[in-house]
Amino acid sequence: MSLSDPIADMLTRIRNASRAGAREVVVPHSRLKSEIARILKGEGYIADCEAEQVGAKKTLKLRLRYRGDDPVVRGLRRVSKPGLRRYVPADKVPRVVGGTGVAVLSTSRGVLTDREARKAGVGGEVLCYIW
Repeated sequence: MSLSDPIADMLTRIRNASRAGAREVVVPHSRLKSEIARILKGEGYIADCEAEQVGAKKTLKLRLRYRGDDPVVRGLRRVSKPGLRRYVPADKVPRVVGGTGVAVLSTSRGVLTDREARKAGVGGEVLCYIW
């Protein structure tokens, strides 16, 4: 199956799994998704991420985090889409939910959070918001 927006598919799987109370979610592997998962883990939204080889295909297994019965991930939003890319300069990197959320950007220095991009003084494509 060919997806037109694999990042949106990954975010939707995480959103659905967290709302259903699932402990793990499996998504097809790509380097970009692996970098987004690394940021999610670093920011404390997921407990762990590991790449697995299932037959000929590689997958990412994400373990979701919960506080009691409530998921840590409150919301996810895809910003830049295949039909409409969203780019921001370094001085206009967005803040998500007053700075409590995270914007994930694809920059010339790799995939960074909004804070890392501001610190590095780079802009780029705004992939998604997580709060």
